[in-house]
Amino acid sequence: MIENMKIQGRIITCKDMEFISSLIEDNPDWNRTRLSREICSAWNWNTPYGQQKDMACRSMLLKLESRGFIVLPPRKHRTNNGKRTARALVLHETTRIDGRLSDVTPVKIQILKARHERELFATYMNLYHYLGLNTLVGENIQYLIKSRDDVPLACLLFGAAAWKIAARDKYIGWGQKEREQNLSLIAGNHRYLIFPWVRVRFLASHILSLIVKRLSFDWLSKYNHKIVLAETFVDRGKFSGSCYKGAGWNNVGETKGRGKDDRYNKKRLTVKHVMVYPLCKDFRDHLTGQTNG
Repeated sequence: MIENMKIQGRIITCKDMEFISSLIEDNPDWNRTRLSREICSAWNWNTPYGQQKDMACRSMLLKLESRGFIVLPPRKHRTNNGKRTARALVLHETTRIDGRLSDVTPVKIQILKARHERELFATYMNLYHYLGLNTLVGENIQYLIKSRDDVPLACLLFGAAAWKIAARDKYIGWGQKEREQNLSLIAGNHRYLIFPWVRVRFLASHILSLIVKRLSFDWLSKYNHKIVLAETFVDRGKFSGSCYKGAGWNNVGETKGRGKDDRYNKKRLTVKHVMVYPLCKDFRDHLTGQTNG
């Protein structure tokens, strides 16, 4: 990533990118209009007559999204008469599943590719995950997990890593230059959903254990480059992160509980556990540029 980019006549710095990313991450209920207005207000981005440069800001956000730097909230779809309508939902089975792990294993892991599969994935996430699902931009893999009898149990989304996280960056031991060059070697687990009608003890950690064994290979197969570290953020006010701990993920610290740039965002935000999983023994060498392998 270029440190400074000129978009819509404005120089966008690394700190600006961190601010935009924090707003999107920490305010999942905001629509694009709210996001644009908050940015204009924080940056004092106004016309000479005092009006916010809302359209310029929206154009900037779209360009950043098209380049894979951010993922914007989903657009509101419109019908022919101009009224907004919700995204279409896919019918699916919700019969309660109780039992032991041995009752559903070996589980089947499916990478979703077809349009109808992705629509079902979006339905699951928007109905049952507390964050819903934004428009997907950039490298990502969507997984659907099924029982040995082909009954859907869970789904996961992996995508781009967070731009800058102090606890993770300290754990890796890299500097800004290495981070900018090698961030694509990290994948973030953005969503993990065990369906609410599934009650199988140890299933969540079992799935995670299987996914990390194949994640780098799946990434290489789809995007022609490997990844060497997986990361995720667990909202400590809602979850304990026990399934990640049970699957061998490391808790390397916490987010700061504030926006990533205090000049713009001073209100307290949700504190999250920062958890990582090395996908190879020499992951630090890859991330710090000590190996060409």
